[in-house]
Amino acid sequence: MFTRISSTAALLLLLTGCDYLKAPDKVGDAKAAANGRAMADAESRIECALKGEIVFTTACTIDRTETQDGLFLTLRHPDGGFRRLLVTKDGRGVVAADGAEQAKVSVIAPDLIEVALGGARYRLPATVGGAASPEKKKK
Repeated sequence: MFTRISSTAALLLLLTGCDYLKAPDKVGDAKAAANGRAMADAESRIECALKGEIVFTTACTIDRTETQDGLFLTLRHPDGGFRRLLVTKDGRGVVAADGAEQAKVSVIAPDLIEVALGGARYRLPATVGGAASPEKKKK
């Protein structure tokens, strides 16, 4: 009987030991997943100046959704608000995807546009093709 109890106890210790050895991997996996989420979040951050703000911050995020109608961008505010834009193929850049307000697009660098919509301004990465740079427009 003592042998049966001691072998059962040894088996339980062995199984506990196996789970104990796996626990750091689970912690490592959780840290890796959190780092991946933080990196993806940082990559999706854009500069914005929301209604009434003068200074741009990286408080807004951008989500991209490809549909049969084209590429939609959802610009999310830290307070939960958002704006949706549709990327055009006719050289305008983006247009408001919903609502009555028009998006005003300005080229501010060869790889950056500023979109003003509803009192907020957003700086978005863009490939500007054939448009004059801000320096050329001043001449």
